[in-house]
Amino acid sequence: MADQARARRLAKRIAQIVASAIEHQIKDPRLAKVTITDAKVTGDLRDATVYYTVLGDTVDAPPDLAGAAAALASATGVLRSLVGQGTGVRFTPTLAFIADTVPDTARQMDELLAKAREADAEVARIASGASPAGEADPYRAPREAEEDEAEGVAEATAAEPADGELRHR
Repeated sequence: MADQARARRLAKRIAQIVASAIEHQIKDPRLAKVTITDAKVTGDLRDATVYYTVLGDTVDAPPDLAGAAAALASATGVLRSLVGQGTGVRFTPTLAFIADTVPDTARQMDELLAKAREADAEVARIASGASPAGEADPYRAPREAEEDEAEGVAEATAAEPADGELRHR
């Protein structure tokens, strides 16, 4: 089993080689909008998984994932040869291409955050016109009954003799 740091460096180098080859050497038009996002290599350095995303022609147009997957599958042999030349390892790892789900997950999280912001704004709008159910500020003004009780306790403690004093009857 290889060192984990070596596997990470090899994965990074594989991602660089594949991205450069897609951009400069492979002439398939289906790969024009493909971006390599990450690569992972197994601990024995035999298999590499390359993650990619595909951009659409416009912002609203869905990307051609099937065409990009077919183009990457047909270019796997050439890409593996280029990886072998570029890395110099004894055994060139096999390449597997997987569409990256991070952009879709990020889009879903953005939508959920937007819904939460809307709900917070609605609660703030409702709360702005609300009034308290009881007194406006129940903790600041002491109640009259409590004041009367406090005065009675103070008078009673003043009338009691201190320790050591005798009472005369």
